[in-house]
Amino acid sequence: MHKPRNSALAVGGGAGYRTAMTDATIDITITALGHLGDGLASGPKGPLFVPGGLPGDVLRVKAQGDRATILEILTRSPARVEPTCRHFEACGGCSLQHMAEPDYLAFKRDQVVRALEDRGIEVPVDEVIPSAPGSRRRAVLTAVRAGHKLLLGYHERASNRLVDITECPVLDPKIVAAVPGLKRLAEVLMPRKGELRLTVLATPAGLDVALANAAPGMEKKLVQLSGLTADLGLARLSVDGEIILEARAPALPMGKVAAVPAPGGFTQATAEAEAHLATLVLAALGKSKKAADLFAGIGTFTFRMAETMSVHAVEGEAAAVAALDRASRQPAGLRQITFERRDLFRRPLMAAELAGFDAVTFDPPRTGAQAQAEQLALSKVKRIAAVSCNPATLARDLRILIDGGFKVTRVTPVDQFLYSPHVEVVAALERA
Repeated sequence: MHKPRNSALAVGGGAGYRTAMTDATIDITITALGHLGDGLASGPKGPLFVPGGLPGDVLRVKAQGDRATILEILTRSPARVEPTCRHFEACGGCSLQHMAEPDYLAFKRDQVVRALEDRGIEVPVDEVIPSAPGSRRRAVLTAVRAGHKLLLGYHERASNRLVDITECPVLDPKIVAAVPGLKRLAEVLMPRKGELRLTVLATPAGLDVALANAAPGMEKKLVQLSGLTADLGLARLSVDGEIILEARAPALPMGKVAAVPAPGGFTQATAEAEAHLATLVLAALGKSKKAADLFAGIGTFTFRMAETMSVHAVEGEAAAVAALDRASRQPAGLRQITFERRDLFRRPLMAAELAGFDAVTFDPPRTGAQAQAEQLALSKVKRIAAVSCNPATLARDLRILIDGGFKVTRVTPVDQFLYSPHVEVVAALERA
């Protein structure tokens, strides 16, 4: 993308495309944002998606099919601000860093409102709980060789090219400070061809680093890896799922216990957002006595729920279940916790199995929990806390539950993914 620049050639405020200067270069006005954060405009052949465009921008662009690249900013959107990161234009990690916070948060809330409306669900939606810069505790970085140089960072948007990061306003500063050391670590295990993936998690015990697609012969490099681990102050180093060195357990606090995730395993992106999600979940469940935590992961909600109610946790991934099991053995004065490994997409808890529970929490992947929602709609469960990182699939699942006799009492978006178009949501439901 060419660097956008201001110009005295203001075109005026009308919507739609103005003049075809060449077959591919046109002037357009951005009228809205798409769900992935691209600007939307009317082009000569239909809608145009413009990365970096904001509502109110008048832009000179190069159009190719239904996408366009900004050549020049003719009139700036009132929502446009200067991005804080030098990598913003190239890096695919952030797409909305150039948007003023009130407009940015309004866009995220509107994502949720529109998804619900598309399913005929008209309920009040809370204001978005914001996320602070420097709070993202988990990063998935890529290392690749470029000649004699090693690059470490994020891919450019829709590209195989890698941005060699030197800063990141989203990440925990401890991760950013470790980038030079992580490069040295990657050099040791870099494969001859392809990319090395580094999942880095900031924990109270230090950084937990998991590498994937490492070069063979790692056993000959243990002394070197041990030295680098000590130099970096890592809590744990894992390679292709195998723990190589663990100086300290990279445990994450979850209420009265702490759980150690599997190497490279899923965790909530920020500790602050996790705390907000947990508070909302507990409020939705009220004074329930026996609950099921479905798609439980390593127990993000399980252990907090177990402070006031007995919990049956269900999770499909073996490593996550093992982590939950280990954490549940800590003496913390919790109510009874049971768990099982089960693929809830193929084998959801049936309505008959849900008969003993008065409340349920579910937090599925982006594809949602349609099969499980169908069984919940048939059950006698009284309260549900539905958590999702995808408003569209959440709205689909809520529609199923509403049709099954539930009422949505609260919907709260949480901005866990700063400067991206994604948003986490918690919906509280009760039997009508």
